Amino acid sequence: MLQRLNHVALAVPDLEAAASTYRAMLGASVSAPQPLPEHGVTVVFVALENTKIELLEPLGENSPIAAFLAKNPKGGMHHLCYEVVDIVAARDHLVASGARVLGDGEPKIGAHGKPVLFLHPGDVHGTLTELEQV
Repeated sequence: MLQRLNHVALAVPDLEAAASTYRAMLGASVSAPQPLPEHGVTVVFVALENTKIELLEPLGENSPIAAFLAKNPKGGMHHLCYEVVDIVAARDHLVASGARVLGDGEPKIGAHGKPVLFLHPGDVHGTLTELEQV
């Protein structure tokens, strides 16, 4: 079911400062900021040869990233994203296996314009897990 690792997401308190660190200090290519109001975040992607790093900043007070940063003020690893071929089939298999899909259980369009969903971290050994259809 799982294909390749799509990205590692890091929550950050200051998106521009984090993007600057990746550009200037680490010499990476960083995308332009992309607000995603339906997910409550603004994101940039750091392009690497074998995957991407997604930097997340809260967009609004009700952002799930704001709650994460309240507990982790310096930021940190927020989730892992894996690619799947058929997100509905993956969801159905996972639910039948006892996994909990966050939200209403229906895929939403993510930052790459593709369907995504999130699995409860309690069902994946403490790691918030995103699936993205490719």
